[in-house]
Amino acid sequence: MTRHNGMTLLEVMVALMVFALVGLTLLQTTAQQAGALGHMEEKMLANWLADNQQAQLHLEQWWPEKHWTGKEVQFAGRTWSVRWQGVDTMDSRLRALDVEVRRQENDPAPLITLRSYVVRP
Repeated sequence: MTRHNGMTLLEVMVALMVFALVGLTLLQTTAQQAGALGHMEEKMLANWLADNQQAQLHLEQWWPEKHWTGKEVQFAGRTWSVRWQGVDTMDSRLRALDVEVRRQENDPAPLITLRSYVVRP
């Protein structure tokens, strides 16, 4: 009886199946990471934009109205929808200022919402 050194066809097929599964898992993980990175970049830019809008409103020493006011803003090569409103607090000399940033005005939820407080001038 001769003994052959090497792998059988079944062993080769199993090894190829294992490598294919590992490759698909790696591809799926890479695609998920790329998507998460894009979303994280968008949220970071929205956060900067909301922070800039709050700073601008504070510098103008503006007393926030209790209704939404908004505008379209060009920032980082994109168009964003920014809106803000005042919210009453228990102290009549203090009003909360909420700023929301969305990619489009009709998006169901903002990417970011920031709250700060304004003292009546």
